[in-house]
Amino acid sequence: MTPQEALQTYFGYSDFRPLQAEIIDSVLAGKDTLALMPTGGGKSLCFQIPAIVQEGLCLVISPLIALMKDQVENLKHRGIQAAAIYSGMSYDQQRVALDNCQFGPYRCLYVSPERLESEEFRKRLVQLPITMIAVDEAHCISEWGYDFRPSYLRIAQIREYVSSNGEKGITPPILALTATATPDVVDDIQDKLAFRAKHVLKKSFARSNLSYVVRYCRDGEEKRQQLVHILASVPGSAIVYVRNRKRAEELSELLRNDSSIKASVNFYHAGLDSFERARRQEEWKKSTSTIVCTNAFGMGIDKPDVRLVIHFDLPDTIEAYFQEAGRAGRDEKQAYAVLLYAPEDKVKARKRVHDNYPEKEFIANVYHKTCDYLGVGAGSGLGHSFALHIDDLIQVMHLPLLQTYSALHILSQAGYIDFEDEQETQPRVMINVGASALHQYALTEEQKDLLQQLMRQYPGIFTELQYIRMEMTDALHQQLVGLAARNVITYLPRTRACRFTFKKERQTDIWLSKEVYEKRASHYIDKLKAMVEYAKNQQFCRSQVLLSYFGEDNAASCGTCDICRAR
Repeated sequence: MTPQEALQTYFGYSDFRPLQAEIIDSVLAGKDTLALMPTGGGKSLCFQIPAIVQEGLCLVISPLIALMKDQVENLKHRGIQAAAIYSGMSYDQQRVALDNCQFGPYRCLYVSPERLESEEFRKRLVQLPITMIAVDEAHCISEWGYDFRPSYLRIAQIREYVSSNGEKGITPPILALTATATPDVVDDIQDKLAFRAKHVLKKSFARSNLSYVVRYCRDGEEKRQQLVHILASVPGSAIVYVRNRKRAEELSELLRNDSSIKASVNFYHAGLDSFERARRQEEWKKSTSTIVCTNAFGMGIDKPDVRLVIHFDLPDTIEAYFQEAGRAGRDEKQAYAVLLYAPEDKVKARKRVHDNYPEKEFIANVYHKTCDYLGVGAGSGLGHSFALHIDDLIQVMHLPLLQTYSALHILSQAGYIDFEDEQETQPRVMINVGASALHQYALTEEQKDLLQQLMRQYPGIFTELQYIRMEMTDALHQQLVGLAARNVITYLPRTRACRFTFKKERQTDIWLSKEVYEKRASHYIDKLKAMVEYAKNQQFCRSQVLLSYFGEDNAASCGTCDICRAR
């Protein structure tokens, strides 16, 4: 089957969009390829089509669970076998997914970059018939990208594991895809992914149907008035981006109570449990409602008819703004990206520098207080991993939230720890009673069977808490709760927490290099300044300013932004 035939058979399109065919041909020729395409340009087809037309499996590395689930369901709906492995799946569910990819006619396996660091997963990886690696949202691999994730840096190592799987030991090509990359990030991506030869295919980031607008406001109150006015004036689905969870809830309530807003309104942020996030996301995708959200929302969501994206708060970077704004008008019909800007936003931007890069002494203090909180003494802890509840840490240790969160990320970049953002953790169990003493308890047959199963599967369960790789049904949860109530076991249910792992034993002194601290802080300040200058600009076409930032210096005026219209 040719790529053109696969496009028509499985996706119902008669022709590829601009650049798609060139990217597909490049990958099928075995070339490492970096594809730069605007949001809505059809990036996913660039690895899905090659996965269909050639033998073997495409390993897709993707940063968000919601994105993985959405694409897997979409492929299955079209008759293409695909699987995803993500946190929250039981051990048996993961095993079945990997078996299907090894022995079944599966075409795509979606995983997070963090999954690649699991030694157990790597052991299975060498058994899979991987003939291609796709890295979605590839800007995350660059420390100069707006959403840097250190786990992306280990992707290149995976090539060593899969190089013997293809025909005659040929190393599978890598296809990296992103909708936002400056020239520096373009070079960094290819370097970090160990491209055998530099190869970039780029489509202009220009969006002729998207009008960029900045509305100047005196203060936060006028911002709220403008928000209501704009949403009441532009029909259709809308996204309102804010910087924190509290504001998402407050503005959602404000809009729901305003009679001029006819569409339904809800909020979304990472503080909601996974079920509720998924429910609200699906509800929004199927309606013309408005969602007020933090930047936890939107990546990878395929909703073409968003007419309006409003930024109530100033983003940190032009990269973040451009990608979030680009979620409007993916159906190529008229849409608007509006930034609400007030003088106080510049003052808040200066505070963000302190929040994101607190003093070195404070960072060292967070390190030691976190070690104390976890009960890890000097010279110990190497390799130990903990579920860290940030809210409890800051309350017990009397630390400020934002600076503490930033300090932990800086410590991770400095190599002292691995710190992963909040995610759902697997349940853990320890049996408190010796096997010979269990007969003293009046246990039901179901409880006895469960304890026997736990003892067989987890030999260390009498001495320390074990992660339970069983599907956590309501019935199983209730059994474990009942045993814990009688002190037969210690049971820590599935919860949301950050992951904190010691990469070195606890240190007495913390030293942060210029690369880790000063250079990154300076780079962050430069990006924030560029965002402020974009907001304050009242002279140059907004589309030209954005495109110039991404290296397109000769773009024509858009004719539709607020600057062009004022002319």
